[in-house]
Amino acid sequence: MMPEAPFDPLQHMRGEDDAETGETPPDSQPPPRTMTAARIQQRGATDPFFGFIIAAGLSIGLTPLLPESVEFRYALAWGALAGVSVLSWLLGNMERINQENPDDIGWGILFGVLLGIPFLVFLSDQVLAPTADRLFPDMSPGSLLAFLVFVMPLAETLFFRGLLQGQLAFWIVGLLATLWNIVLFFPVMWEAATLLPAVSAVIIVLLLMMNWLYVYVRARNGLAAAWMCQIVANLIIFYVPSL
Repeated sequence: MMPEAPFDPLQHMRGEDDAETGETPPDSQPPPRTMTAARIQQRGATDPFFGFIIAAGLSIGLTPLLPESVEFRYALAWGALAGVSVLSWLLGNMERINQENPDDIGWGILFGVLLGIPFLVFLSDQVLAPTADRLFPDMSPGSLLAFLVFVMPLAETLFFRGLLQGQLAFWIVGLLATLWNIVLFFPVMWEAATLLPAVSAVIIVLLLMMNWLYVYVRARNGLAAAWMCQIVANLIIFYVPSL
């Protein structure tokens, strides 16, 4: 038989104190310490829709600035999405970003390549190159690269894949992201969209496929993988045909 452990009077006293005070061990997630924090957590499930309405309304409201201020309109619209996401991460109940696995990031890059290469091969001259020229008119290669690598993926990944995907079904998140792209992009190329409805339909299908892929990668490999997937897809589908 194993000898009994020596008597620990301090452990006995701690047990009596817990019994007298009725305290229980803290949970993994403590409750909010203030009423303000409690209200923020309660609003966390509805605030993203309010942020989406603000960003979409801002994008539509800035339409009269086109075509002279395309970059300014894009910066404000994507900045609104990123701002809502950051505020929800700081004050709301958005899922925290954890340490990512390099293998998952590799999968994100691979998915972006698998999506972009077929469109680049078959639709580069007929669809992608004219679309990129109309969506980003008169932009220098450096400005276009900054929008496609930093601004657009940051805002859309944090908002749709980081904030909305934890609260909505994946197909709804993909539809909302595609609706956002239509509201943001189509006023810039409105004349071509009305003259060539078939090309516009191809672009909408392409945007829907892209957004559903990002949502899938987010669920399969994490937020950073979806981020890298969008960066790679943007470079292949929009940047390379514009060169």
